[in-house]
Amino acid sequence: MSTTRPVFYVSDGTGITAETIGHSLLTQFSGTQFSTHRIPFVDSVERAREVADRIRIAGQAQGVRPIVVNSSVDPEISAAIAQSGALMLDVFAPFIAPLEAELGEQRQPKVGQAHGMVDFETYHRRINAMNFALTHDDGMSINYDAADVILVAVSRAGKTPTCIYLALHHGVSAANYPLTDEDLEHDRLPPRLRPYRSRLFGLTIDPQRLHQIRQERRPDSRYAKLETCQREVIAAEKLFRAERIPVLSTTHVSIEEISSKVMSTLGIQRVMY
Repeated sequence: MSTTRPVFYVSDGTGITAETIGHSLLTQFSGTQFSTHRIPFVDSVERAREVADRIRIAGQAQGVRPIVVNSSVDPEISAAIAQSGALMLDVFAPFIAPLEAELGEQRQPKVGQAHGMVDFETYHRRINAMNFALTHDDGMSINYDAADVILVAVSRAGKTPTCIYLALHHGVSAANYPLTDEDLEHDRLPPRLRPYRSRLFGLTIDPQRLHQIRQERRPDSRYAKLETCQREVIAAEKLFRAERIPVLSTTHVSIEEISSKVMSTLGIQRVMY
């Protein structure tokens, strides 16, 4: 019987950096099972010692050495966490010395700075983009003049989470339009989308996977039937081809990858927050 390896994403901030990098690393090892835990805001040595005890206990319970992906910038905090006996993977360590040498200055560690508010302009851009995504979700608002991108797809193909990710991490104003039965009867864009075709991006999905997702939401409904999913996906893909709308299948792709592909295809240049 295989043992599950405990993995801890530890940070003095939100832990998003450690988790993002750690997840990318772990996906390279499909032969090992991992149980992952994010521990944010470890901003004191005392707190770090408590976390080290938790990590040590988890390792003892599983009978294996835990793994820690650490993005804490304070060396004392990192040292206290290392007392857990875990394999320590420091996110920043490989890059600090080369940067210090190149820039001719020593780093100045500031706890919680990695995801701090850079300035009010970027902060408000993210907030405004999030509000835009929420008010333009599933066609609730159809004024797309301020949209950077409009995701078009059948229901439950991944439009909403992608829009939220684009807003939260890139400040992109993303709307989404759900294709209705009426829309799918024609091989052309709905009239309200035609003025914005340069901002459109289509999402598709394997009908079997769509059936599973819809079955969880509305069990045994006509909406969730495999035949319905197959018909809608075929019609949507036919529309995308006819209108030459760029399209990506979300079946086996992460939200991060979808977002990157959307931005790259449409030429949207934004930094990641």
